[in-house]
Amino acid sequence: MGYDNANALINDPEVDAVYIATPPSSHKKYTLDAANAGKQVYVEKPMALNYYECVEMVKTCEEAKVPLFTAYYRRALPRFVKIKSLIDDGAIGEIRFVNMQFRQTPSENDKNGIYNWRVDPSIAGCGYFCDLGSHMIDLLQFYLGQIISAEGYSTNQGKFYSAEDLISAVFKFESGIQGVGNWCFTSDDNLDQTEIVGSNGKIIYSNFSDSPFALIKEGKTEEIYIKHPDHVAQPLIQNIVDELLGSGKSPSTGTTGASTSWVLDKILGRL
Repeated sequence: MGYDNANALINDPEVDAVYIATPPSSHKKYTLDAANAGKQVYVEKPMALNYYECVEMVKTCEEAKVPLFTAYYRRALPRFVKIKSLIDDGAIGEIRFVNMQFRQTPSENDKNGIYNWRVDPSIAGCGYFCDLGSHMIDLLQFYLGQIISAEGYSTNQGKFYSAEDLISAVFKFESGIQGVGNWCFTSDDNLDQTEIVGSNGKIIYSNFSDSPFALIKEGKTEEIYIKHPDHVAQPLIQNIVDELLGSGKSPSTGTTGASTSWVLDKILGRL
């Protein structure tokens, strides 16, 4: 069955759950509409335009007694679950700090001024940092717990669009672990690397490819390769289905999604 109207889908009595895959500017509206119709909600990331919208979404779903899930699917991908298990099992000792580096060359469309909603803050919330950086920060909170303090600097150097294209950040987890991050979207090369350093080693991984990640201990490097499934969102969706059926638990919820948006807003100086 197909629909040409969102309200028709949301209010269809045969529909039990709604997946909101629109740009972030309409996430809050459709989440509230679905919750008020008594439907379970799965919303894309970033969860909304800003943290305050996320808070309203969580509150409305709680009041309507419907679950709210956010599509940070990396939390359920096998390679990232393996990294979490290594951290939790003490493979690199006590975690000391995190260093995230992301660089990306501008696309030809961006350089030619061709419109892209992902760098329109009124639609996306900010620029590529909201689209890509949100995944990176959410993964860190999956691994290491909640970030309770964050600040940063952002600017637009390339002038290809109105959103920021360079962001630098510092942050601290509830456990006391500290981290730094730098995102540049007008670089002359590409780099996607997160380094988690512990008292007895470190783990280095890419956020957006399934290339081998490195476990480095005592001067020795072990490369671990775990291939992504054909459909990268499927493991998280299965977790959600299992929770709804009473036999599992999703690692990505409205609460965790809102926490990631809080960090984004703190880094961008919006809170």
